[in-house]
Amino acid sequence: MLTPLAFIAQRWTPSPRTLRRAAFSAVVMTVVIIVTGGAVRLTGSGLGCDTWPKCTDDSLFATPEQGVHGAIEFGNRMLTYVLSAAVGWAIVAARSTKPWRRGLTRLGWLQFWIVASNAVLGGITVWMGLNPWTVAGHFIAANALLTVAVVTWVRAGEGDTPARPRVPGPVRKLGWALVALSAVLIVAGTAVTGSGKHAGDSSDVPRMPFDYTTVAQVHAAFAWIVCVGAVAMFFVLRVVDAPDDVRARARDLLLVLLLQGGIGYVQYFTGVPEILVGAHMLGSALLWVAVLRLVLSLRERPLPSAPVPAPSGDAALTAA
Repeated sequence: MLTPLAFIAQRWTPSPRTLRRAAFSAVVMTVVIIVTGGAVRLTGSGLGCDTWPKCTDDSLFATPEQGVHGAIEFGNRMLTYVLSAAVGWAIVAARSTKPWRRGLTRLGWLQFWIVASNAVLGGITVWMGLNPWTVAGHFIAANALLTVAVVTWVRAGEGDTPARPRVPGPVRKLGWALVALSAVLIVAGTAVTGSGKHAGDSSDVPRMPFDYTTVAQVHAAFAWIVCVGAVAMFFVLRVVDAPDDVRARARDLLLVLLLQGGIGYVQYFTGVPEILVGAHMLGSALLWVAVLRLVLSLRERPLPSAPVPAPSGDAALTAA
């Protein structure tokens, strides 16, 4: 008996463009869920729905008594279903591609399980009264989902042959060093948030036991290290005459870092206003997308060449 996915795959074959769009939709929705999750915290709506999986003990939905905070928190929870639909579309498209791309399908399912586990982690965060450590874990898990979504998106435009390098080995190592440093930068950002004033709720939520100024300076130091690495990568790629698209990815990373750094310093010196914190969270997601696209562009998996049709009988006789 056919599974539902196999049944669909028998009757539908997505075009390469449709496959890429499906994978890209998961990337977009992951960025959206990161930003809207930040909006929940920045508007003090983290406990707008004070339990999970229901919004109240007696209602699955937000109630008028919960006001705007309940609506914001419940709306963010509903976006999880939109994200799940995008991930589901990517899974179905990968499974229906001919020939079946098993590796791409596994990446889609990995996204699904991360979404499910992070939803549970979100519930634990509510049960624990927005403990900053669980809030940080919730954000890091969202970035893990973004990682897999970006890899899936890139792989959807490639073949399934073994990867081959496009730049020398030391340049690829620099690329992976940038990925590692950017990951540390993002994790350090959760310490800044966890020790700062935006607790996510109007109640007295305990903060991480760090000095805000110190962790902000550490975060800024890592940002500068990433910037130096990105500038070095930009010029190294020119020296080794890397392909144009690889150099374009390095340029994109520099632009995102410039904007993100500017927002970060402005928010720090203006008292961390909510709107700039939200913009900084968007910048964080875009930075992670940019650095992943750069490192993945340093190798390639060419698409299989279309088979050359055999000449017809008349054409073969004419050629003879």
